[in-house]
Amino acid sequence: MEIKVLEEKNNPLLQRREVQFSVSHNLGTPSRQEIKNKIAAYLNSKPELVIIERMRSQFGKRETRGYAKIYETEERMKRVETEHIVQRNQKPVPKEEKKE
Repeated sequence: MEIKVLEEKNNPLLQRREVQFSVSHNLGTPSRQEIKNKIAAYLNSKPELVIIERMRSQFGKRETRGYAKIYETEERMKRVETEHIVQRNQKPVPKEEKKE
């Protein structure tokens, strides 16, 4: 899996960086969490501060394009982002813990 940053801009008003990216992959489409970790490592940030808003793969292509936001603080992220987007970007809870 290889990540390319297509466009990156700084948004000082919302205290975040906005990134459009492309991921080339061989097997299936990578999970949101895998891409989040790669973007965080590539752009020197923490995975908890990265929000992937959208990811799109075209049929038959081994490429996924998406849009991510990297916040400076977790408090700012929770104030700006909608609740369902924050929940979508959290680490998945194992099924065993959900039953309890």
